[in-house]
Amino acid sequence: MRRTVLSLLATAALGLSAPALAQGQAAAPAPAPAPAEPARPQLVLAVSIDQLSSDLFAQYREHFTGGFARLLTGAVFPSGFQSHAATETCPGHSTMLTGARPARSGIIANNWFNPSLARADKRVYCSEDLSDPASTSGNPVVSANLLKVPTLGELMKAANPATRNVAVSAKDRAVVMMGGHKIDAGYWWKGSAFTTFKGRELAPAAVRANTAASALLAKGAPALKAPAWCGSRDRAVTVGTGTVGTYRFALPKNAKPDMLRISPRMDGATVDLAIGLVDEMKLGKGGAPDVLSVSLSASDYIGHALGTEGVEMCIQMAELDANLGRLFAALDKRKIDYLVLLTADHGGHDAPERLREQAMPGASRADKALMPAALGAEITRRTLIAAPQGQPLLYGDGPFGDIYVNAAITGPTKTRVINELLNLTRNHPQVAAVFTAAELAATPLPSGNPQDWTIKERLRASFMAERSGDVLVALNRAVTPIPEPVAGAFIATHGSVWDYDRRVPMLFWRKGMTGFEQPNPVETVDIAPTLASVIGLRLDDGAFDGRCLDLDAGAGNSCERAK
Repeated sequence: MRRTVLSLLATAALGLSAPALAQGQAAAPAPAPAPAEPARPQLVLAVSIDQLSSDLFAQYREHFTGGFARLLTGAVFPSGFQSHAATETCPGHSTMLTGARPARSGIIANNWFNPSLARADKRVYCSEDLSDPASTSGNPVVSANLLKVPTLGELMKAANPATRNVAVSAKDRAVVMMGGHKIDAGYWWKGSAFTTFKGRELAPAAVRANTAASALLAKGAPALKAPAWCGSRDRAVTVGTGTVGTYRFALPKNAKPDMLRISPRMDGATVDLAIGLVDEMKLGKGGAPDVLSVSLSASDYIGHALGTEGVEMCIQMAELDANLGRLFAALDKRKIDYLVLLTADHGGHDAPERLREQAMPGASRADKALMPAALGAEITRRTLIAAPQGQPLLYGDGPFGDIYVNAAITGPTKTRVINELLNLTRNHPQVAAVFTAAELAATPLPSGNPQDWTIKERLRASFMAERSGDVLVALNRAVTPIPEPVAGAFIATHGSVWDYDRRVPMLFWRKGMTGFEQPNPVETVDIAPTLASVIGLRLDDGAFDGRCLDLDAGAGNSCERAK
């Protein structure tokens, strides 16, 4: 019907007339008016589940009865891709509301190195303020200075300053990368309490959240109940010098804050704070649409410390579902018209000790010889080339990813070091691919289906010449880059180029929308243009690396609303 109306309007504009009616011929009924454009939502709720792979989502979706169950009645994209290679928290969160891949946003990893940095600490944390002398990578002054592109909330505020841009998480980098440079309120967990940006005071909602967390740690809490469907996962597995697979998150009296952080209760505290800010700031009740970004981190903390296939993650999925339901119910109660987007910053893989018991005999831990310090020592042994006393020859965060040569090593000497590094890594049986910065810089930015990108293209999507390493290493599938696990602290991880880390769910929901499921691959950089279109935000072509996804399951097209 819309096409009919548009055709008539075009005919009139050209000065043409419709054919005259024959004598006695009845006039055709007037065309029905085009459907009224849907009202814009009052609140964009962007939810990130830290370390929720599409595999984990598929494994548990049949058991969801809370918040996930609601989202499953909306637009479901089970194969969303964090298409880049650096599948870590900071790059993943940076793609969601900027619509930009790391190669453009500049967020190439959680940490990278600048061997020429004046300070002794050459590591750069993704959300630190390098201009502040008090900042270090281990204790950063939190800022969005390193993010090179604006977020959706910032773009909305530029269009209408009445928009409020709010972000909460257990992680500062999630807050920064979803909120951006201009955040009206941003809170994250540090040590034993929620905190905020330097120079800002805690809002009453944050003070209440901290009081509640302190009281919970002092009082303690019983173990969380495992649903009946967790039974098959309730089994002890030896990892390193300890076991995982049976823990139920009991809090003793006067528990250490980390026991709260590495548990489903961390998500509960984050949701409580988010609801408090909704009330305090009257989000979704102003003269312009607001943005509330909520990143729930417990799945990541639990995945790292205890793995993804034990009873711990099973309990977490049930608690996560309930916490999401509680958040949505709170917005419903306040009669806020909200649009939800839920996705993840990356996936994750289980501990190799358990993977080997579950039909993956090749799962292994990375060889210590691939650690940057070990590689540097071997190069020095072979070439006698060494860095200045007290400094490493090579900088790197682990046995894969970006590796940097010390800034004191230059010219032909640096070339020789890089060649030796290539020989050591390319010939290692655990290494899938190795590329130099020059090779990646000469590679065109990838396009098309992210599922089909080569390893080189995946690395290119994470590559920025001014920040990336001299050499980039990708490990083989199922090689966990943790040579020595510590049960209950760090036994499993993510960050690889493989789809178990790249593929995440993307779900959109709004009251009254017609739901559908689209299994074909999409990208997390498609989220920002999709949300921008739904809220009617007009932007220039090329503002995003992604494309708008049509959330209208009928003949309409939600991607045309901002045109």
